[in-house]
Amino acid sequence: GGQWGGGAVHPRPSAPPGRRVALRPCPRLPAGTWLLYLPCAWSIGLAAEPGCPPDWQTLALFGAGAVLMRGAGCTINDMWDRDYDKKVARTASRPLAAGEISTFQSFIFLGGQLSLALCVLLCLNYYSIVLGAASLSLVVSYPLMKRITYWPQLVLGLTFNWGALLGWSAIQGSCDWSVCLPLYLAGVMWTLVYDTIYAHQDKRDDILIGVKSTALQFKEDTKRWLSGFSMAMLVGLCVAGMNCNQTFPYYSAVAAVGAHLAHQIYTLDIDKPEDCWKKFASNRTVGVLLFVGIVLGNLCKRQESKTVQEPLESR
Repeated sequence: GGQWGGGAVHPRPSAPPGRRVALRPCPRLPAGTWLLYLPCAWSIGLAAEPGCPPDWQTLALFGAGAVLMRGAGCTINDMWDRDYDKKVARTASRPLAAGEISTFQSFIFLGGQLSLALCVLLCLNYYSIVLGAASLSLVVSYPLMKRITYWPQLVLGLTFNWGALLGWSAIQGSCDWSVCLPLYLAGVMWTLVYDTIYAHQDKRDDILIGVKSTALQFKEDTKRWLSGFSMAMLVGLCVAGMNCNQTFPYYSAVAAVGAHLAHQIYTLDIDKPEDCWKKFASNRTVGVLLFVGIVLGNLCKRQESKTVQEPLESR
């Protein structure tokens, strides 16, 4: 499964089982799109010049890319999983599984999505174009992972957090690996947390149809594993922050992220799909908290540099 559909978790997060979905006058971005976009936003924010906010045009460009690539991932996943989806009540109504559209029509639609995503990618520098194109192998192969390993959430993490590399290179022209790599690994750990939680919703169906997930691998030890992933995430964020001279607001946000994750894990009931959904969806707040901390931390860099320079100038 994963945020791109099928098996353990799905690309178009739905309401918890048994709960009706109320139509809203204003559409909201699905959780999966946020979780794909936020690592991009973190990286763009960290790459901004000291004392400056992140470049809003780049944020908007990556937002469009996140919507398009998540949609393409949904299409690819539904194509791979149409036979599995027929066997699960919650996914049986998907167009491919229900026979409403053909595989050929899906290919045409996918081609359109990828063409638009390519247009977004071509707006970036050459380094970022190559780096972005390199992620396509993960996008295509990820849906197969739940057939061969109990760790498809790890592959989803490698895929979903590629923007942590791409955002920095889009601003700076290339990756500073001392910042980008720990940020990327922190994002992967984050994905292992929220996607394992989500996978627990479908574990009964997954056992019946032979789909693997970390939820089935960890079983009753899930909270211990999630705690370890959360600690690794926080370490990665601290290392990334230190390597780009982040300031107090950033580390305050990291602490808030840690508290949020601790609360998620402590109160999680892995046998209640409704609770798993609630905890999964709350990770949008985790990502936004960190982004706000990055922006404020970067703005404080100017104030700190002025404080250092003033005594020197008065001599």
